[in-house]
Amino acid sequence: MPRRSVLGAAGLTTAAFGVGGLAGYGLGASESSGGAHPSKTRTEPSEHITEANKRAAAELPFTDRADFEDADRGWIASLEPGVVRDEDGNVVWDNDSYGFLSESRPSSVHPSLWRQSQLTSKQGLYEIASGFYQVRGLDLSHMTLIEGDSGIIVIDPLISKETAAAGLRLYREHRGDRPVTGVIYTHSHIDHFGGVQGVVDPETVDNGDCPVFAPRGFLEHAVSENIYAGTAMARRAAYMCGTALPRGPKGQVGSGLGQTTSTGTATLIPPTHEITHTGQEETLDGVRIVFQLTPDTEAPAEMNFYFPERRILCMAENATHTLHNLITLRGAQVRDAHAWAKHLTESINRYARHSDLVFSSHHWPVWGTERIVEYLTLQRDLYGYLHDQTLRMLNQGYVGAEIAERIQLPPALTKKWFTHGYYGSVSHNVKAIYQRYLGWFDGNPAHLWEHPPVEGAKRHVEAMGGADEVLGKAQKAYDEGDYRWAAQLGNYVIFADPDNTIAKHLQASTFEQLAYGVENATWRNFYLSGAHELRNGPFGTPTEVDQKNVLSALTVEQVFDAMALLVNGPKAWDTTAVIDWRFPEENRTHRSELSNGVLVHYDHHTGTELPSAEATVTLSRQTLIHHVLGDGDIGQAVNDGDITIDGDAGALKKLRGLFDQPDPNFGIVTPT
Repeated sequence: MPRRSVLGAAGLTTAAFGVGGLAGYGLGASESSGGAHPSKTRTEPSEHITEANKRAAAELPFTDRADFEDADRGWIASLEPGVVRDEDGNVVWDNDSYGFLSESRPSSVHPSLWRQSQLTSKQGLYEIASGFYQVRGLDLSHMTLIEGDSGIIVIDPLISKETAAAGLRLYREHRGDRPVTGVIYTHSHIDHFGGVQGVVDPETVDNGDCPVFAPRGFLEHAVSENIYAGTAMARRAAYMCGTALPRGPKGQVGSGLGQTTSTGTATLIPPTHEITHTGQEETLDGVRIVFQLTPDTEAPAEMNFYFPERRILCMAENATHTLHNLITLRGAQVRDAHAWAKHLTESINRYARHSDLVFSSHHWPVWGTERIVEYLTLQRDLYGYLHDQTLRMLNQGYVGAEIAERIQLPPALTKKWFTHGYYGSVSHNVKAIYQRYLGWFDGNPAHLWEHPPVEGAKRHVEAMGGADEVLGKAQKAYDEGDYRWAAQLGNYVIFADPDNTIAKHLQASTFEQLAYGVENATWRNFYLSGAHELRNGPFGTPTEVDQKNVLSALTVEQVFDAMALLVNGPKAWDTTAVIDWRFPEENRTHRSELSNGVLVHYDHHTGTELPSAEATVTLSRQTLIHHVLGDGDIGQAVNDGDITIDGDAGALKKLRGLFDQPDPNFGIVTPT
């Protein structure tokens, strides 16, 4: 569990009847077991959760107000009201909805998480040094603006162009209408580039008036993460950020790294300049910057950078006021804790000892050389300790789940607020390290070929005497405060019998109790989102990003990689198709071959001896993206002359007819 969870290693053990209502299956007085729908009313925190949160509040150093002083330092003005709308009037950001965080902490939120959310909900324009400004609280991430000789350099322009534009307007209201003369993407996650067209238009970049800098590999990783597994990641991200949840003491209170994600228009302008190595220096609008490349840290393509004349260090997202993720709950490739720690050591030795200010693209800055070195050193030790101790124990034969329960952080780390697991957690980070080195299989042959969730659940329920017997045991575990076991038992019944409303109700209540007791915001959001869907039905993917702009940045190779992921393998087993794709604007021909349900592709070089294609399709890269990969009308494109086909005119439709579309509404707490 996340460190300082009230649940402990073995679950709660004292009696805590928190459902409120009839004993037996946790039903409210107005409900019955016959065909009832799960109640839409959230449960109250159980007595045990309430008492445990009180104990946590007493143990934590709430008298330490340094973070609040740092978070308020340099405040100039807030956006009033703290709401951003798109051009159609739809709300894409509402920071005012977190006003309840100014109230006393309720028993339904871990006291440490409540404190973190109070800090991350602060909103406005801040001067962090002369000529250095941050816009905070207008998206999950922050946007930093640096005044140069003739304009401003924008670092990490948020997720949506609407929120980025609102942040730029707020800056200009107080600092003047300076043009944007440079953009820097610190790394390849969408909350650090998606709002770019809210601060600069593509034509200005194309004309050379605004260079865009990014680390080596940025475009490849930015596109692949949001396209290849984008549907599944977006569905799970809705759970992780609690996007569909009502905001309030028993709902979403934040995500630990920021409050939540904006829901406006995500955009992308490809970089014009690439940072390829540590020590690379660039002067942007008169501002000298020294870059540190940090691949395989918080993102596969990421960089820190230093302003030597100002003794200011930007740590991108490699050091924030939380234990970060080594694998994010929405899904991602496992990050390298060992590399992360090594890059932080390099940051300390190269830059931190010569810095007066460090800032990142989330949370608040740290001032003073001594504090900066301590902050980065403890962050470094946090990732290094988790890595080394996980490897030590896995080499003693412990599996990931066992290591996650056994590992203890050093006291020097646990007493600092910025090492707490508000976004990542010790538990799932340890499991990520185990996964990186040894994979999903723990070596026990009993786990090598287990039944999948539904079939396994049916057998568990039958072995335990049927659904009523299992629910009785789950209710007993719930009453005793062993919510982890109650959740496991409830899950068996729901996957064996998805229409069992009693199980759904009890499971929803169990998830809510787990949520009320965890320090980690993303775990809380996952639990509450699961409870929300059990009570109200699936909410799908409420923050689906309009991918057209991001798709437009795909290379030809990436387009075909994405197409290959759509092919329904069994449906395509007996179909073959060889197509040459001509792209006149790129002066190239690309070949695709479909056989045995696999779509392969490669450049067709002039003079290469290859079998004849069934068809040669001539089109632009953007037409390929929209009409073949996307949902455009191929027939209309042919009629309009955007696509010409020589050879078998049906080859393109044959290929397109084998594509499956992703499901943004797949089941998570119920079977798909």
